[in-house]
Amino acid sequence: MKILVTCKRVPNPEHKLKIGGGQLDLTAASWQLNTFDEYAVETALRLTEKGKGGDRSGEVVAVSIGPKDVAQQLRGVLAMGADRAILVGAEDAALDALAVARILAAVVAREKPDLVVLGKQTVDGDSNQVGQVLAGLLNWPQATFLASIRVAADGQSAVVTREVDAGVEEKRIRMPAVVTVDLRIIGKKAVRNEGLAGADAEWEETQRYASLKGIMAAKKKEIKEVALAELGVDAKPAMAVKSYEAPPGRKAGVKVASVDELVAKLHDEAKVI
Repeated sequence: MKILVTCKRVPNPEHKLKIGGGQLDLTAASWQLNTFDEYAVETALRLTEKGKGGDRSGEVVAVSIGPKDVAQQLRGVLAMGADRAILVGAEDAALDALAVARILAAVVAREKPDLVVLGKQTVDGDSNQVGQVLAGLLNWPQATFLASIRVAADGQSAVVTREVDAGVEEKRIRMPAVVTVDLRIIGKKAVRNEGLAGADAEWEETQRYASLKGIMAAKKKEIKEVALAELGVDAKPAMAVKSYEAPPGRKAGVKVASVDELVAKLHDEAKVI
């Protein structure tokens, strides 16, 4: 089983970025792998394992789009256990969800994976569009926000679940397919390849971290750099961000002495009742 998994470099969401001239100042940004993409990598690795610490069968290929510096994050993914990586040279600011999906579709055409796994969204753009657009471009089945996935023993289909307002929705999809994953996917028994892992196989309820052995092994694994021109893709964005601005500061609250005064202010000043 061959799985292509996307890995985007994003600024650490816990660090406050500065805005100047309508643009984000990323010069002092601390970069890391998008959290939902970490879950996607974990999902892909579990689908090629017999269980925690078990033998592996299959190939996990990580793909990212960005400058050469992204190789640092890809090297971390390789240390987690991915077999090789592809880095498509481009700049984030020059891409939108459609352009990214087109690039990924070209990579899929080259690699011919059985499954494409993405995080449901990135913590910087938060567009939640790439997986769905990619499936449309490929004309492949898609399943989004996965809480679990169980690949059939013959590798031709998968049963997936996702949380919805009324509970849990379960569907069967044909493969090859495009799926996006949510945080529930790292449950102990949320991921299973029935052709490889037994019913009792389980993992930790967290994404894995690179071991010293994995870090040493990652140094010998391939990160193939691909120029955008090689893929023959029209990466011109359909949408452009003109500027960024911080939200206005909140006004200080007002204390009231009684419920009657509160109701009066809500009615006369805020005009919400």
